[in-house]
Amino acid sequence: MINHEVRKVQIGDFFEVGDSSKPFTLIAGPCAIENEKMVLETAEKIKDICDKLGINYIFKSSFDKANRSSIYSNRGVGLEDGLAILKKVRDSLNIPIITDVHESWQCGPVGEIVDVIQIPAFLCRQSDLLAAAAKTGKAINVKKGQFLAPWDMGNVVKKLEESGSTKIMLCERGTTFGYNNLVVDMTSLIEMRKFGYPIVFDATHSVQKPGGQGHSTGGNREYVPPLMRAAVAVGVDAIFAEVHPDPDHAISDGPNQLRLDQFESILSSALNIDKQIKNITGG
Repeated sequence: MINHEVRKVQIGDFFEVGDSSKPFTLIAGPCAIENEKMVLETAEKIKDICDKLGINYIFKSSFDKANRSSIYSNRGVGLEDGLAILKKVRDSLNIPIITDVHESWQCGPVGEIVDVIQIPAFLCRQSDLLAAAAKTGKAINVKKGQFLAPWDMGNVVKKLEESGSTKIMLCERGTTFGYNNLVVDMTSLIEMRKFGYPIVFDATHSVQKPGGQGHSTGGNREYVPPLMRAAVAVGVDAIFAEVHPDPDHAISDGPNQLRLDQFESILSSALNIDKQIKNITGG
């Protein structure tokens, strides 16, 4: 277990991330908002699983996939409709929400609805975007760029702190390893936790093959469970996973999204390791 203590990050009015005496927090949902019905049903089922397992849950889905491989790819429902759907999830299920932003002007309206703003990996060094997210006062999850060493995230942390935020989470999502491939260096989790903030492991994006299908991203979801177990064995504060009822027909990231009907067993396996590492009993 990583022995570096971290600052606890408050997620809205719900709970804290970073308490090593409790199980990891789950950040999960379909990659992109496809329609209201699917999003609500998926969020409810994942919430039920988390309630059963005793895990704090943050629902994730994107209103816009701005960094698609092809200009012809489906980007989602857009800002206005997406935020309306996310608000409905939050209000009806009483769970916190996270979604990503791609431009500075989006931080204001997004911050009015969600509990956590996510900075995509490709944009983690964008100073204006980081500053705008910090000014919302919301918790911020920053994905480490596939092109960065873990210690390079110190500059990202500094930008957020200088912009007024200490509600920071740092997320590992794989590192570029040759063409169309990523590899996960588990020591990255240890290195980034030295900055004193909670660490998130993105188990599904870490198995992507960026641009691997020519006009879209490939991936291999069978590698997700072992990588998730490895990360919790090292010690993380949260697990990020994209989950879909029918990932083979998802509009985005289908090859690396987990199947909803298999998710409980995958999560339960990781949770058992997490409890052993943290010496958590009961539940």
